[in-house]
Formats: sequence, structure tokens, C-alpha cells
Amino acid sequence: MVFEAIVFGVILLALGYWATMFVMGRRDDVLHGKFVEDEPAAEPVRIMPRMRPAPQPNKDSLQALLAVIKQDLHDAARS
Repeated sequence: MVFEAIVFGVILLALGYWATMFVMGRRDDVLHGKFVEDEPAAEPVRIMPRMRPAPQPNKDSLQALLAVIKQDLHDAARS
């Protein structure tokens, strides 16, 4: 009984795959088992503009950030 259920399940899976490919328009895949290459897009691919690089931090801003971190660590150690 289990063997028949497995065979029936595999057949249903194959039929579902076949129907999905047929509905999606991949009839060459369904009929011949070959995967066809997509046709090139009719519209040219748009190139995204480059992002500007982030400004480099200077020594003063890094020192200020370090002081804030040290203060936070000091406060966390006290509590």
C-alpha cells in the first residue's frame, strides 16, 4: 500500500511540474527536456549612478567618538 502511494505521489509531482512548465510558456522544456536560453531583453539595461564615497572622518571627530565610548563604558562599569 505504501509503495503504491509513493508511486502515485511521484506521478502527481511529475504531472504538476509538467503543467507548471507548460503554463509558464516553457513548452520546449516540457516537450524535449531541454532548458532553453532566455531571449535578450528588448530594452537596454539601465546603469545605476555611482554612489558618492562617504566623507572620511577626521581626527577630531574620531577623538570625540572615542571620548563618548569611554564615558559610556565607564558609566556601564559603575552600574
